[in-house]
Amino acid sequence: MNGPFSSALARIRPLDRAAIAEADALDRRLTKPPGALGRLEDLGRQLCGIAGSCPPPLPAPGAVAVFAGDHGVVARGVTPWPQEVTAQMVANFCAGGAAINVLARQHGARMLVVDVGVASPLDDQPGLLPRKVAPGTADLAGGPAMTMEQTVTALDTGAEVAAMLVEDGARCLVTGEMGIGNTTPAAALIAALTGRSPAAVTGRGTGIDDVTLARKVAVIEQALDRHAKAVAAGPLAALAALGGLELAALTGFIVGGAASRVPVVVDGVIADAALLVAVRLAPDVVACCMAGHRSVEPGASAVLEELRLEPLLDLGMRLGEGSGACLALPIVEAAARILREMATFDAAGVSEKVSENDAGPNPAG
Repeated sequence: MNGPFSSALARIRPLDRAAIAEADALDRRLTKPPGALGRLEDLGRQLCGIAGSCPPPLPAPGAVAVFAGDHGVVARGVTPWPQEVTAQMVANFCAGGAAINVLARQHGARMLVVDVGVASPLDDQPGLLPRKVAPGTADLAGGPAMTMEQTVTALDTGAEVAAMLVEDGARCLVTGEMGIGNTTPAAALIAALTGRSPAAVTGRGTGIDDVTLARKVAVIEQALDRHAKAVAAGPLAALAALGGLELAALTGFIVGGAASRVPVVVDGVIADAALLVAVRLAPDVVACCMAGHRSVEPGASAVLEELRLEPLLDLGMRLGEGSGACLALPIVEAAARILREMATFDAAGVSEKVSENDAGPNPAG
């Protein structure tokens, strides 16, 4: 590999420990008891470590990139939804009518739709970036979903989009996706990279019945048997054999955001699978990411447990599109604002606690 994705991988580095230490020191001087803001304090330290400065820059404005692609595995009956819905939803995104459009508008986030693999031809539409690598993937249960060349091109596309959005002013990136049938490759990748059984990580996606769920699990089992050598060869080979074009682009997008040192808020099970691939390729990527929410898809919880990530929200959602991650944007921004705007004890003229054994009144509550 010698392109935007490879370049981004080479720029991944750990969090800035000096900035985190500064954040710790500042947090102890703020007008509140230590730890009183809970996970917001941890998030603030993480933001400082990502940016290499304390206080951290505001993680706003945000930008949502929705990568769209189709999947040959839908021919196996893993979803009742026709493949044409992917293109129809792309049109809905571009017209501003989907849930992610509503949430992006609410939070003032830019939204971009990227066609990396929609099977149907797409007309030029506002907000659509045409980057079609192929008109969908092959059937992952019958052979490799993608060639290595297609995989690398999709990875490069994701990394390019991340760099472009940051250059255009985005200070926080949100992962979004659309692709009928894409919970099947996501579950297959999660099973392959965590060693868990397909049954343990495969969910109902758009709400399939028991018969379809059993078929979906069997298809994933067949795919894992067929591609055992690819899985053993490493995460990139596993991604090519089992993944999807939008999933590969998301992997590149996450790595690109981490390389640009902006926080990446990761959405549901599809993005979680992409994050897992990214972390297997570059472990320090995870330090620049936040799990926006916990999808009800079991594969999502498997990834969060594997990477030791605690989601910011848990609202019983499974829509995808970037919806859960977009909802978490105000929390990420709040963590930065606390460190940037909250007064210290000295500045506010508020007395600090005298000692650990002080039983007097606490002016901070």
